[in-house]
Amino acid sequence: MLNQLFVTKALNQVLAGPVDALLRAVHVAPANPAAPINNTFAMELLIFVVLVGYFLAIRTSLSVEKPGAFQHLAELTDEFVDDQSSQIIGHGHERFASFLTALVLFILLSNLLGLVPGFESPTADVVVPLGLAISVFLYYHYHGIRVNGFGYIKQFLGPVWWISWLMLPIEIISHFARVLSLTVRLYANMFAGDLLTLAFFSLIPVGIPLVFLGLHLGVAVIQAYVFFLLACIYLSMAVSHDH
Repeated sequence: MLNQLFVTKALNQVLAGPVDALLRAVHVAPANPAAPINNTFAMELLIFVVLVGYFLAIRTSLSVEKPGAFQHLAELTDEFVDDQSSQIIGHGHERFASFLTALVLFILLSNLLGLVPGFESPTADVVVPLGLAISVFLYYHYHGIRVNGFGYIKQFLGPVWWISWLMLPIEIISHFARVLSLTVRLYANMFAGDLLTLAFFSLIPVGIPLVFLGLHLGVAVIQAYVFFLLACIYLSMAVSHDH
């Protein structure tokens, strides 16, 4: 594998054998048996470990009298997710808090990771935004069916029964287009941000690149929020009874 990050190299040195065995067990031939783990997966795994450690730290340090820094951060995150989801989804939004919190934190950390020297943003690889978009797609459809049952199909038929034959394929296409929209928006912005930052640091190592680091930071936060916001909107539409 070319241009392996140090985390990727370390993981391949330790886990190459088990990963190769796992891939062969599911009939997948690794492209590079000596290094089956790529940078994107290594970064995702790193973020997963960080988030698990973060949640464990919160769980073990909960205190009413003397809340720590992790607890304050968790409360701020919870208030943000609760406020946004309650405004968009409305009644019953609490059920989706865990998914939405994990989603926004994972995307935010993924976007910001590219600002750290020696690391890359996994969201700058199209596979990661696509996976996140598919997860949101399956999640809101599952809850749409759970809440509305067979009546969920009314959302695809339009307000007038005699044009339902036309509305059905249009709505199906529009729902799949949401996956494309979520994927392209996140991937394109993060890929461009990483590319610009790398290019300017290569040409001018000090001064001007700091401006692009600031822009990258802004884009990273905004894109995480936009993805979260759209997930809330899709959930709201799916679980609504007014189809």
